[in-house]
Amino acid sequence: MVQHSDFDDPGVREVIVVGGGIAGLSAAIYLGRAQRDTLVIDSGHSMAKWEPVVENYLGFPRGVGGEELLKNGTFQAKRHDVRFVRDEITSVSAGKSVFALKGKEKRYRTRRLLLATGIFHRPPEIPGVKECLGHSMFFCKDCDGYRVRGKRIAIVGANNEAVEYALGMLHYSACVIVVTNGDRPRWDKRHARWLDEYEIPVARQPVRDVEHRKRKIRALEFAGEKSVKIDYLFTTRGDVFYNQLAKKLGAKLDSDGQIKVDQCMRTSVPRLYAAGCVTPANCQMIIAAGQGAAAAQAINRDLFEESLATHSLQHFRAAQIDKEKTVPEISRTNRKGRKK
Repeated sequence: MVQHSDFDDPGVREVIVVGGGIAGLSAAIYLGRAQRDTLVIDSGHSMAKWEPVVENYLGFPRGVGGEELLKNGTFQAKRHDVRFVRDEITSVSAGKSVFALKGKEKRYRTRRLLLATGIFHRPPEIPGVKECLGHSMFFCKDCDGYRVRGKRIAIVGANNEAVEYALGMLHYSACVIVVTNGDRPRWDKRHARWLDEYEIPVARQPVRDVEHRKRKIRALEFAGEKSVKIDYLFTTRGDVFYNQLAKKLGAKLDSDGQIKVDQCMRTSVPRLYAAGCVTPANCQMIIAAGQGAAAAQAINRDLFEESLATHSLQHFRAAQIDKEKTVPEISRTNRKGRKK
């Protein structure tokens, strides 16, 4: 069958998706099904790999592993002829109609570019905590608050967000403590009053170690031989947004460094889109998947409208008429509905 890409420069992709996480894979599936020549460039650093069991993803009542979602999403996209390469893009530039990307392995060119580069959650600087990531140490109460209900919970942080996190966790557990890990508290007077009002204890000493067994936290050990028994740890240390490519292209960012997008995932730069946790959306896997789908649909529509404006669809149709059957077979039927 004649394809759109048959009429394009073979060295220029219709769409490149940078990022093989949930948002990027969702976009790739939609673009592949739309018959778009799509390449996913993945560095292999999706945060989904940190989630051994995702409990709030639609359609998986018993939960699903983050790596399983990535594996299945990649397989699904490849079924629609989406290509994948393992590379890390180090620079990008925009021409009149084409983006040029330089990776550590090779160079790429594309007519439309989707950035699904994601974020990095910074673990607290506490010895022994990294082994517990995704098992008993979490970043998101919306994702993991339900699984810790009724347990002993510590919130690591020293700012207003940490106080609000502790207050929010009271919906799940009565036993909540704020741990500043030796940092001077930076919360304001109102948040300090809330800590007193709701009787939430604060541990201000540095944490020297985490006692855990099989990735399950048992206690925080503080300087001075003091320890506090807990079951789960949450942190508000902050996120690092992978926005370097957007910056190089001049896309607008918000005050936190997230890429600004409209309802169709368009950035402030023409032909450049962004989806997933690198945008201001709540960083949830299912939201990232929805954003990827929305971006793909907008990109597909954008390419279609361009094909009308440039008359490339006319050339495509001419090739169809020349090489393929384009008129359905017509047959007459008798009065009893049978073909003659």
